[in-house]
Amino acid sequence: MYTSRTEELFNINTEGKKMANPQKEVQVKLMKGLLDLIVLQFLSSQPMHGYQIITKIRKSFGVYFGPSTIYPLLATLEKKGYVNSQWNMNNERPRKTYNLTNEGQTMLNFTENSLNLLCQKIGTNSTPQMKVEACTAMPNLTKKTRFMSTLAK
Repeated sequence: MYTSRTEELFNINTEGKKMANPQKEVQVKLMKGLLDLIVLQFLSSQPMHGYQIITKIRKSFGVYFGPSTIYPLLATLEKKGYVNSQWNMNNERPRKTYNLTNEGQTMLNFTENSLNLLCQKIGTNSTPQMKVEACTAMPNLTKKTRFMSTLAK
């Protein structure tokens, strides 16, 4: 059965009214904020083209970010020197393949370290419930991204 993106973000109650799914909303918010980290992590395992990245994000996290999100992000990452691209003409149609640069690897490492530090800081100054949610959500996202990158090798 096909589920639309709207249906994924919202639960429908018996009256047909939309009720927000707070967990999914938090996941999507985190994903949006960490999308550059996720893309850099995927590219650290192998070169990929935009559609591969879109597909891998959806399969890995159950969240869809379309071409209008991913391609501008890739262009920004390329402009900053974190990725470089080249046209691959070996397929039935040309594809632009993206590679992680040394600067991109440095930024990826810095971002992961910053994320872990942030998680630790949130965890030390919060209630036990908040500590569990914060310290499992962010590192698990990084671990899952790393794991999915190793599967692509």
